[in-house]
Amino acid sequence: MEANCTYLAYSQTNYFSDLVIDYLNADEKLQPFYRYGVSKAGIKQSIEARRLFPQQRAVLVQELKKQYDALPKTKALGNNMELLNNENTFTITTAHQPNIFTGPLYFIYKILHTIELAATLKKQLPEYNFVPVYYMGSEDADLDEIGNIKIDGVAYGWQTDQTGAVGRMKVDNAFLQLIAQMHGQLGVLPFGNELIDTFRRVYSKGKTIQSATLELVNDLFGKYGLVVLIPDNATLKKLFIPVVEKELREGFSHKAVSATIAALEKHHKPQAGGRELNLFYLKDNKRERIEKVDNRYKIDALGLKFSEDEIIKELYDYPDRFSANVILRGAFQETVLPNIAFIGGGGELAYWLELKSVFEAVDIPYPVLLLRNSFLVIEEKWVKKINELGIKAADLFQPAFEIMNSIVAGRSSKQFALNGELKHIENLYTQIKTLAGAVDETLHDHVIALKVKALKQLRELEKKMLRAEKRKFEVEQHNLGKLQSALFPGNNLQERVENFSLFYSKYGIEFIDMLLKYSLAMEQEFGILQLNS
Repeated sequence: MEANCTYLAYSQTNYFSDLVIDYLNADEKLQPFYRYGVSKAGIKQSIEARRLFPQQRAVLVQELKKQYDALPKTKALGNNMELLNNENTFTITTAHQPNIFTGPLYFIYKILHTIELAATLKKQLPEYNFVPVYYMGSEDADLDEIGNIKIDGVAYGWQTDQTGAVGRMKVDNAFLQLIAQMHGQLGVLPFGNELIDTFRRVYSKGKTIQSATLELVNDLFGKYGLVVLIPDNATLKKLFIPVVEKELREGFSHKAVSATIAALEKHHKPQAGGRELNLFYLKDNKRERIEKVDNRYKIDALGLKFSEDEIIKELYDYPDRFSANVILRGAFQETVLPNIAFIGGGGELAYWLELKSVFEAVDIPYPVLLLRNSFLVIEEKWVKKINELGIKAADLFQPAFEIMNSIVAGRSSKQFALNGELKHIENLYTQIKTLAGAVDETLHDHVIALKVKALKQLRELEKKMLRAEKRKFEVEQHNLGKLQSALFPGNNLQERVENFSLFYSKYGIEFIDMLLKYSLAMEQEFGILQLNS
């Protein structure tokens, strides 16, 4: 498989928020909300701050080895795990929930971005080591978001009555039925059976979703040295006890975030407001909010109540029962990992920009923030359609009517734009106004009104001429509509809808290798990837 990739500024895609675009442009309005710029200098500053933080590297490596104990480990992965013991080793991290079958395509893109950035930084700063990490948000309880995928427009949803943290849920018969259904769609493709066999192996009945996701991600990315961390771990959570205790006693994170939001919302809409206590109580198949009412800590859904002393004792006895929400999750991540850079999507960057004061309140280093890589993957059949229309792939991000205007203008032998003629009309009315004014100055306004009316009617005529000419291009209009529907499903970015399974089933592991080849490190541009057989 051959491919070529061109890159587009995120602002030109029309799919990213003003906040994201302002961050990419280092707009001064946002500079108070983060610490380091996306640059080699910013990375070096982040490293220096991280070196001052007391890191429990031995504990991290110990728990990683336990986590990987039953899995095959590539040489690259084994080396990276050992390197984490070294004080000159730092991580490049992305985070995501354990979506079934990896979820939308951008799950793949953000992991490959961490791998590429780690490799690039090793070349630029050879005195340090950089390990790519996927931090699994396995304590998320939103099954509606995590339990659904689409493959070439076909929706697959996991229907289960299990509750609580999705990572702790177990593969059941309903899940296995999904794989059987997917086999019917993918099994006819060159690498479809290979992928289905992988799914059947990693998603075996009774296995937890977090364990299955670890195994699947290790299969796909272990050869690149990617380390997966499942943070639902009592030993790792012990390292975070001081922060959780401060949150329980003081509710510090809400105060910090509230002040930041007040400043941020002067120019941008905040992403996440947080709560008085940004913690959940996690036990068995339940993950419920902890609320403080009249100096008592309540978990209403579980019928539990604690005094302050009781809940602090519970924390020290069972740290695994305390789960950070979105406001504190990043602080936990940055506590257990020697991290210097975080790669996330637009929504993730938006809430991270609210969190700098939270990190400062507990003296945890704040990382460099990078927008994850994005791609539009265009297969050969669609590349041919684009060429037949005589447009560029980047043009597809524009509204259909603008693209058709361009196509008609480029192909029509007729003149349907009156730009030059309208200028002549304006000049004519200017002369008429002069002549009429010489007779009676009060006629000036009348002539201007006549000009405005005439120009309006002529512009309407111009639109009618264009519409009439467009009707001669019905085939092109139909093909354009089909093209945009295929590449922007539901008027959304492909990467936010489509699962990787279709492409993998067609092209195999070469698809992943190719994406890595065209992944950027710190350039922050949108990739348009055109495939050729």
